[in-house]
Amino acid sequence: MKKTKLMNRIIVLALFVFYIYALFKVILFKFGSIDIKMLLDLLQRNLSNLDRILHKLKLSNFIPFKTIFNTIQSPSIHDLINLFGNILIFMPFGVFLLLLSKNKGISLKDTLVLSLSLSLCLECLQFVLFIGSFDVDDLILNTSGGLLGYCAFKLYGKFIVITSSIVQDRDIVENQEFKNIEEGEQYHK
Repeated sequence: MKKTKLMNRIIVLALFVFYIYALFKVILFKFGSIDIKMLLDLLQRNLSNLDRILHKLKLSNFIPFKTIFNTIQSPSIHDLINLFGNILIFMPFGVFLLLLSKNKGISLKDTLVLSLSLSLCLECLQFVLFIGSFDVDDLILNTSGGLLGYCAFKLYGKFIVITSSIVQDRDIVENQEFKNIEEGEQYHK
């Protein structure tokens, strides 16, 4: 039993590492190849040019819900994919946090803080590396995705426990009825 638990934990951890890799690849590199040398060159060039940083700051969105409301008011397919994609791409993060925590002991508050922290890290990297723009709404959407994944998995887990409990109870009742029938048959012989 311990070997199975250890193996499951290793598999979940490996999947989590792959998920984080894919998350960085999608958000930072837009499905392109990851070139560390290019990133370092970009970082050095961008940090040495103050005018470029100021221009990038002007293009950033620091007003909560601005991009979300603009998308809702005049939705384009690209904007809707971006809106829902930012939520969906972080849902596995909330699930992994639960799976990797001891005895499912991570709280909703911890999930909020960790989802927000990872999203902020990615947004800041996009800004500093000039491979995207900073948008506070991405923080809101990503964090919401992490929380939705957490809540959905928590509810799903409770549903599984309740369902398996019902099935076990039914099996116990059926086994008891079968034993009663067998005992009754033996009594009549």
